[in-house]
Amino acid sequence: MRVLPCCARLTSHSWHTCSPDDNSIERSRVPCIGGVTQVNLRSVWNHSELFILITPDFASSVRGVWRRERRTAHGDPEGPNDTMDTPGSTHGLEGDGDLKFLLTGGTLVKVRSTSWQKSRYYKLQEDCKTMWHESRRTFKPKQTFTVEDIESLRHGRLSEGLRKYTHPSAEDRCFSILFKDHHKHLDLMAASAEDARRWVSGLEKLVSNMRSLSRQTKSEHWIFNCMRKADKNEDNKMTLKELKHFLRQINVEVDDTYAEELFKKCDKSKSGSLEGPEIKHYYDLLTHREEIDVMFKKYANSEGHMSARDLLTFLLTEQREQVGLGHAVTLINKYEMDETAKQTQHMTKDGFLMYMHHEDGAVLNPAHSAVHQDMGQPLNHYYISSSHNTYLTADQLKGPSSTEAYIRALMKGCRCVELDCWDGSSGEPVIYHGYTLTSKVLFRDVIKAIKDYAFKTSEYPVILSLENHCTVPQQKLMAHHMASILGEALVTTPVSSTMPTSFPSPEELKGKFLIKGKRLNKLNAVFSNNNSAEVDSVSEEDEAGDSKENGDKAKPKKAKIQLAKELSDMVLYCRSVHFGGFEHAKDSQAFYEMSSLKESKAFSLADTSGPAFLHHNMDKLTRIYPAGSRTDSSNYNPVPMWNTGCQIVALNFQTPGKEMDLNQGRFLANGGCGYALKPEFQRDPSSQMNPSSLSMGPWLQKKMFHVMVISAQQLPKVNKEKHKSIVDPLVRVEVCGVAADNASKETNHIENNGFNPMWNESFRFLVHVPELAMVRFLVEDYDSTSQNDLVGQYCLPLTSAQNGYRHVPLLTKRGDVISSAGLFVHLMLLDTK
Repeated sequence: MRVLPCCARLTSHSWHTCSPDDNSIERSRVPCIGGVTQVNLRSVWNHSELFILITPDFASSVRGVWRRERRTAHGDPEGPNDTMDTPGSTHGLEGDGDLKFLLTGGTLVKVRSTSWQKSRYYKLQEDCKTMWHESRRTFKPKQTFTVEDIESLRHGRLSEGLRKYTHPSAEDRCFSILFKDHHKHLDLMAASAEDARRWVSGLEKLVSNMRSLSRQTKSEHWIFNCMRKADKNEDNKMTLKELKHFLRQINVEVDDTYAEELFKKCDKSKSGSLEGPEIKHYYDLLTHREEIDVMFKKYANSEGHMSARDLLTFLLTEQREQVGLGHAVTLINKYEMDETAKQTQHMTKDGFLMYMHHEDGAVLNPAHSAVHQDMGQPLNHYYISSSHNTYLTADQLKGPSSTEAYIRALMKGCRCVELDCWDGSSGEPVIYHGYTLTSKVLFRDVIKAIKDYAFKTSEYPVILSLENHCTVPQQKLMAHHMASILGEALVTTPVSSTMPTSFPSPEELKGKFLIKGKRLNKLNAVFSNNNSAEVDSVSEEDEAGDSKENGDKAKPKKAKIQLAKELSDMVLYCRSVHFGGFEHAKDSQAFYEMSSLKESKAFSLADTSGPAFLHHNMDKLTRIYPAGSRTDSSNYNPVPMWNTGCQIVALNFQTPGKEMDLNQGRFLANGGCGYALKPEFQRDPSSQMNPSSLSMGPWLQKKMFHVMVISAQQLPKVNKEKHKSIVDPLVRVEVCGVAADNASKETNHIENNGFNPMWNESFRFLVHVPELAMVRFLVEDYDSTSQNDLVGQYCLPLTSAQNGYRHVPLLTKRGDVISSAGLFVHLMLLDTK
């Protein structure tokens, strides 16, 4: 059986596949354009023509399901030709059984409480990207969410709701769907363990499939979804009124005169509505990228195509890549969709567009999207992605505590999480923000969640930062839970067989947990058999004392707490000690003894004793935490702390904003593993760098950073509730690093165009210490009467940005990718005289 590429039919309900022998469809094969096959369809209902563009890599997923259904209906065995006959990848979903299971749908129990557990029918729509489910709400009997909305899936009773409201015997039948931007998650229970497995497996495949699509592909899906929404009467035609509605859907405001001109230009039949090739013509006018055309024409010197030599010239001249002809041929083989062009080692304009929209044309150096740094250095030679009061999902006074907060932080690459431990009323230790109204979560449940999710994003070590307020009996329970749940992954003996003089490396500690906390004796006691007492007194954590000083319903301050030996012995490389000054630390503090500093103290030390702070961090670890006065869970600027070499710069991960953008950007490179190797001048004992007062040295490498903001594509609406709301976008470019390098510049705003605004504005930034600099792109909706609203942002280390013409993806305020949106820029980082 042979299926024509990307053949589809639009019904009044959804997209679905059709067979090549379906007589209701008149087909005509036309060439692929940019990896998108055009299929001329004739509707069986009204015989009107409609051009539909569906990308091969997504449509192929659906075709496999149709084939299986046809074979089942006709008793056909799987034939040798049941393979995809179009360019692109099936992403493993060709004929997938789990996908067919989702398309069939089934009843699931939605769980909200012990008493509210309702059966609802869920089904994947045939576009393979929208989930439909019934609702008993009067005005919303049918509801949907898209696969792109899903952040992750959890199989089992892993959410707090499922653990609380379902019986342990239902463990294998339960699963949760978590959504981006902290939308309320779905707790569901299937009829059987096998059904639950298939729901989770199928949805995970779809999520993975969607994320692997190119930005261009996602853009096309988005445009056609908007087209369908605009076609109010579902007649497969577009009237002038529907055209205006469509333009508002894609975030473009045009005056009536322009809309009428565009409509008349495409309405060749003079019928008063667009259909078939007229819609195709309209789409081409709408999505034409003039800036890409100009680039392509400049270098396409081979009968309208780029030869491998032409492409190499472009890469050397415009992209400033140090590559050879072989790399150009590799790009042609990777991105060119026209087989004839590929065989002659030529790239068409559509292949060039594919290249520009993939990782090789993106702003982030593709080599930095994997672990590329030396991971064999001592642990203190790295910045470590770190969270403060990780258990909180909102403010510091009355917000909820949740295991979910730990999971989210770990999945974002966080490698140091905080646990504030207190006696629980039931005899089990709990975690919450002491002396406040924040809710409590069991210590045991948190350790289980950490064990399950610690190494899904990164295989490098996780530090558990304990703030211990428990009595000795519950401390012993804490030690028992960590030992029994974390098992051999918990580091309880030194890596070396002799007394160490420096930290082990992240490479040596792969898949391991380190405990940060108080210890009754020195580390050398492990080798001298000098056992400590079973229980003894130690000073409390500095952060605990600072919290009381800020008046969080403080009880009288206690200088000492009782510490159980079982818990003490788990602390090896991260022993908490009070900070007594840099000279004291140099003379009396072992390498494994570390201090926690509140932000005000740390910033003061950075200003007054920058070089000493830098040298302190060459030997030891330092943790920085937000001031107790930040009851709203706001954050401080982490960059000055990184500038002084501080490793564990802890932030409130639950609070979006510039500070978390910078944190995500800092750890974007090196594969997002949560560890970033500090520059050599922050590791070399002979270094005399002072971040506050720059002098000559290897850190001073003056560069001129040239940025041209060219255009943006498909920016999302900021206010989706307002039907006629259109963004007025502007772009701000920020450089954040040492004080001398901090700068911000912005474009003019463009009125009423979020679809394809174009600026062509250029900026220059003088950068003194590029190895510490971050670049942040920010798109805002301009408002003359109030603060601008965020549209999207992206941040990365300056040394990870590629030169040349690059597409910049955009993220939401919480760091999730906005699938169809992006910036197009030209960057150049050049030496100065």
